[in-house]
Amino acid sequence: MIRAARSAVLLAAALCALPALAHRLSPAFFGLTETAPNVFTVQWKVSISGGLAAVLEPQVPEGCSLTQAVRTYVIDDVRLQHGTLECPEGLAGKGFTVNGLAQTQTDVLLRVDYLRGSSSNHRLTPDAPATIIPEQPSTFEVVQTYLVLGVEHILLGIDHLLFVLALLLLVNGVGRLVATVTAFTVAHSITLGAATLGFVHVPSAPVEAIIALSILFLAAELARRNSGAAVASDAANLTARFPWVVAFAFGLLHGFGFAGALSEVGVPEDAVPLALLFFNVGVELGQLLFIAAVFGLAWLVRLAAVRVPQIWQRAVAYGIGSVAAFWVVERTVGVFE
Repeated sequence: MIRAARSAVLLAAALCALPALAHRLSPAFFGLTETAPNVFTVQWKVSISGGLAAVLEPQVPEGCSLTQAVRTYVIDDVRLQHGTLECPEGLAGKGFTVNGLAQTQTDVLLRVDYLRGSSSNHRLTPDAPATIIPEQPSTFEVVQTYLVLGVEHILLGIDHLLFVLALLLLVNGVGRLVATVTAFTVAHSITLGAATLGFVHVPSAPVEAIIALSILFLAAELARRNSGAAVASDAANLTARFPWVVAFAFGLLHGFGFAGALSEVGVPEDAVPLALLFFNVGVELGQLLFIAAVFGLAWLVRLAAVRVPQIWQRAVAYGIGSVAAFWVVERTVGVFE
């Protein structure tokens, strides 16, 4: 089955390797923080890529008004806007809408932090670009919002998926594969939690560059294994002998990457553990969905007796490696900008 999976994922790998960028469909963020009774500071954060900043227009809730000029900043690929909103009758029961959202493929995370310490979280989508702000947030809202964000992040994170795909192609045997995927999961869960809870802080730019380097490393291992000469050196190959060690080590780095994505949208102060838990659960669900899709495709290929040319395995290795090498250069340059 593992051998069939290797052949079946060739098409999936080729499709995944096409995009030259990762995480470009990150959700926009609209935050309201109550600093005085019925007075809120506003933060609007949206990616410039794909013209999102020009398309998405959050609307001031009815009965509220901006009391200061909106300040605009541009940091890397993100446009930030800050202002002050006054709502004499409060926000509870007010409608919030983002114009233009229905014409995009992204989401908007709305978070309201109240003066009394509670928070409200809502996820607006192209199918539901408006919501009613409740007086008290529910636990279900937090669970649903961060679970979906976790699933979306891993499924739209082409770099993380390429890493998992390379592991699937490299590891022989179901038992070893389970151990390797488990090690990767445990590792990135540790660093995701530690970074989100503030126990450790690592700059995102170097982390993203090293994540790209980890994919390049696995692609090189895959290319050597499929070259013929690599068969004799497998006994001395760390990835071949202890794939779970490699997966755990790189998984720690990928966890910092997940933490960086979570920090972009933020977590409610009164529900940090809950939001963190279900974001991580969402990441794991997305990862399992991807793995299931790979093996489902393998099963279909095996059932249809489709023969895939052996040279495609090396082509996939070089395809993954080329994309990863581009990311390494791009992200390394970004470290020094």
